[in-house]
Amino acid sequence: MALKVAFQMDPIEAVDINADSTFRIAEEAQARGHELFYYTPDRLVFREGRVLATGWPIELRREVGHHVTKGEQTTVDLSEFDVVWLRQDPPFDMGYITTTHILDLIHPDTLVLNDPFWVRNYPEKLLVLKFPELTPPTMIARSLADLKAFKHEHGDIILKPLYGNGGAGVFRLDPNDRNLSSLHELFSGINREPLIAQKFLPAVSKGDKRVILVDGAPVGAINRVPAEGETRSNMHVGGRPEKVELTDRDREICAKIGPLLKEKGQIFVGIDVIGDWLTEINVTSPTGIQELERFDGVNITAKIWEAIEARRA
Repeated sequence: MALKVAFQMDPIEAVDINADSTFRIAEEAQARGHELFYYTPDRLVFREGRVLATGWPIELRREVGHHVTKGEQTTVDLSEFDVVWLRQDPPFDMGYITTTHILDLIHPDTLVLNDPFWVRNYPEKLLVLKFPELTPPTMIARSLADLKAFKHEHGDIILKPLYGNGGAGVFRLDPNDRNLSSLHELFSGINREPLIAQKFLPAVSKGDKRVILVDGAPVGAINRVPAEGETRSNMHVGGRPEKVELTDRDREICAKIGPLLKEKGQIFVGIDVIGDWLTEINVTSPTGIQELERFDGVNITAKIWEAIEARRA
């Protein structure tokens, strides 16, 4: 089954081909005989009832610095494609949200992944609110008084932007810290969004596990260990990936959230688990495929495409 596949993503020339999950997904698609097209989010257009994108047909190879050959730039009608991947990185701002509204207009006749309606309604730090029994104590609030009350109750907390990514703007405020008011002032000067606070989990020193689910089922995990002196384990900020096995608790968490993810068309999802607690459900542009494939020696990306091809069939 040869499919026409478009990737909406950040500039492909700049990706790290040994780490980028989108590159790996596209590479596997090419190996399976699918036709690839690529465009950046700023070239997505709604015009007179049509959803258009200006970009390039591409061929990929695993050669650092020479990993993509682009054909002639052209404008295509995305309704004529079988699959469109929504894969640009957050921040999850109004620009990002607008692309989900536009892609909604062609889905599901064109299969948009992950389903843009539910990507829009289930951003990473909000979907976990549906599962309070799986998460550490959590607060979403704009008010400084409310955040102070949460910190007073739990003592040691993590404070971060509600729609951030990659570990940016994440702060640990321990019982002796006096910076909550200053940080609140800083964030308030940037935007009008609430902040998210969670009770600090000391188990993060042993790693923040990224569990990958395909069509609602767990397929493996990697452990991301913070660099010395860091609270954040994101690989963007120096976290070290390690091989790790799924625990019974990981499988319990996946069993509870997996059916919802499958029902809502979230084919490729990465959840974050610290100790026994779920902290995020990443549906916008999750990562970790290449690290997991190297550690486990399993073609995880093939499982993703098998799920997609089954849906298209």
